[in-house]
Amino acid sequence: MIDTNFSSIIDLLKAFPDEQTCINHLEEIRWNNHVVSPFDPSSKVYKCKGNKYRCKNTGKYFNVRTNTLFDNTKVELRKWFLAIYILSSHKNGISSLQLSRDLDITQKTAWFMLQRIRNCFGISDDTKLNNEVELMKFL
Repeated sequence: MIDTNFSSIIDLLKAFPDEQTCINHLEEIRWNNHVVSPFDPSSKVYKCKGNKYRCKNTGKYFNVRTNTLFDNTKVELRKWFLAIYILSSHKNGISSLQLSRDLDITQKTAWFMLQRIRNCFGISDDTKLNNEVELMKFL
């Protein structure tokens, strides 16, 4: 297993040099070398080409991204890992514009990724005011 205590982005990039390394790491974390179908946990699982698996009972195909925050995205896992690292290392968070520049993706994709990451980790943008609130008018 890869050491997950990264002190810099360089360490993260060295640990995950390509997509396959990211996939292998997620498979080890998620299944610990015993793949389980997300559709039927009691079903036998067949390994297919291209890092895909097939559930025998349902006949459905899946991969390590299925039913995770990475599901149904074309963004490579390395960029997801970088986004999670960047978001968690910034004290006050990061804007989608800055993340899009850092990862060389569109602002729309960066916003989508940030929403998924925040939702997954329970980070909310909804700060609700309680009790009495005073507003001041500036001219």
